[in-house]
Amino acid sequence: MLLDTPVRLGVQLRPEHVRYADLRGAVRRLEDAGVDILFNWDHFFPLYGDPDGTHFEAWTMLGAWAEQTSRVEFGTLVNCNGYRNADLQADMARTLDHISGGRFIFGTGAGWFERDYDEYGYEFGTPGTRLDALAEGLRRIEARWAKLNPPPTRRIPVMIGGKGEQKTLRLVARHADIWHSFVPADGLAHKLDVIERWAQKEGRDVADLVVSNELHRRDERDADALHAAGVRLFTLAMAGPDYDYDVVTRWLAWRDAKNR
Repeated sequence: MLLDTPVRLGVQLRPEHVRYADLRGAVRRLEDAGVDILFNWDHFFPLYGDPDGTHFEAWTMLGAWAEQTSRVEFGTLVNCNGYRNADLQADMARTLDHISGGRFIFGTGAGWFERDYDEYGYEFGTPGTRLDALAEGLRRIEARWAKLNPPPTRRIPVMIGGKGEQKTLRLVARHADIWHSFVPADGLAHKLDVIERWAQKEGRDVADLVVSNELHRRDERDADALHAAGVRLFTLAMAGPDYDYDVVTRWLAWRDAKNR
């Protein structure tokens, strides 16, 4: 099932504890450096440090990134399905796809940060109800993409984050072009086998599924093991405003060595 494509590096810029000017400068510098994908996250409050510190909303930021950049792909890592109507998500994604000339990646998940839900008036529910809502949301999003005028410029890649075997990985098998997780290298074979079994039930060939994983707090030995296990998209979370560009340079060199 493993798809052997060139290694790509994505950087997630945390939209917390920074000015927007800091984010804009980081986007420019990272695209110029050769990063393949830029991500933010979809929350309303900081996840680290002062819980009431500065923070910016994800999707409006992506519109600015679509105009600011010319080469790099971009998206959320990951969108919270419960914060916006599914058909609206589809239309927003299609619009970003057109603004950027086909560089938007639709990363999505069921959501988990209770404060976001409580303070913005969404029903938090349970992990099960949120995953059921994601399943229905993905169905509606794909249906809306087929109806929109104009349609997306390309099949918008769907990235689904998570590792739950009963619901999340079934959604991966049904919908995803990219599966993202934090699963260590020695656990990936089992999870990929689960995805393959669900794909057989869904009647889908997942031979082209891209496996994605996180580099934060990992070293080259860990990355080599993840690569051997089938990972081809590596993501790196970065906190500002004092971004560590040296670590990005190091991982870009590792990527290029793998791709020679």
